[in-house]
Amino acid sequence: MFQDLTLLVLASFAILGGAATADRRAAEALSARLLASHSATAVLQEICDRRAPGERVRAEQLAPGPEAPAWVRETLDAPADAIRHRRVRLMCGPEVLSVADNWFLPGRLTPEMNATLEGTQTPFGVAVRSLDYRRRTLSVRYLDDGSGVLEHKAVLVADGRPFSLVLETYAAAAVR
Repeated sequence: MFQDLTLLVLASFAILGGAATADRRAAEALSARLLASHSATAVLQEICDRRAPGERVRAEQLAPGPEAPAWVRETLDAPADAIRHRRVRLMCGPEVLSVADNWFLPGRLTPEMNATLEGTQTPFGVAVRSLDYRRRTLSVRYLDDGSGVLEHKAVLVADGRPFSLVLETYAAAAVR
């Protein structure tokens, strides 16, 4: 009986380990797609299109955090009062795909872009698409703490100047 219990426990660990490995591989695949794209929103829209054709990714605004931290100000090369913070949940239907903190310089956007970001559920990447920006990833971190499965930190650059810094935490729903 003890031997049967030991085998059951070992089998359970193998199954759980396999699930963790599969989750990690899925997070790595998502990360590779994000690294290959200039727009995280476009990657999330592709995921949403497969799951819910016709559904658009939307940004549900959350309460912004405090003043921009020093590392954000340094990256954007701007004083705190020149930086706006937009915190959103990027949704596909009822599913949360990611939570994004976006610190950006409204002075480098058009008035229309700023109005869209202020008053709609339009994702940042969609609102600023016409800037023909490039995404430069600063860090990638795989998570297993319950907050998500993957974190990307990136700076968005247009005309050689950074205008946005994003910290994105991708939910398990983004890799299912």
